[in-house]
Amino acid sequence: MAGATQVDFYLLGAADPRARLTTACRLAEKAYEQGLRVAVRTASPSETAEVDELMWTFSDRSFVPHAVWPTEPAVAEHTPVLIASGALPESHRDVLINLAPDGPSEPARFGRICEVVGADEDTKRRARLRWRGYADAGLTPTKHDL
Repeated sequence: MAGATQVDFYLLGAADPRARLTTACRLAEKAYEQGLRVAVRTASPSETAEVDELMWTFSDRSFVPHAVWPTEPAVAEHTPVLIASGALPESHRDVLINLAPDGPSEPARFGRICEVVGADEDTKRRARLRWRGYADAGLTPTKHDL
């Protein structure tokens, strides 16, 4: 991948888990509108299902084409946003929206990583560890208060 991976931490003022998921959907929508291929990495299969459902309903003004990974290769090829709690496909490396408690094992394989952080203490503690991991990997995270 050309250039360094951009890492952005979006810090929410609310601890509401639904706010994290809605923010992830909005970030996916923005990336999709820019023509980028997006992977949304969740913490569990149940969170994957929740994000999948929310992608249909979070906005009444737009639609974000998405699918749950793994899926048929032809579906993945034509779907800009894939959601998964496990391994992610090689095809969707423009943007990673990370909702998992840990960071990706190879962050430099993505063009951009968006970390969505809720306001509860456990989530913030894990985010600090991910921040440190990115910094240790030679990346420079940026913080955005929402």
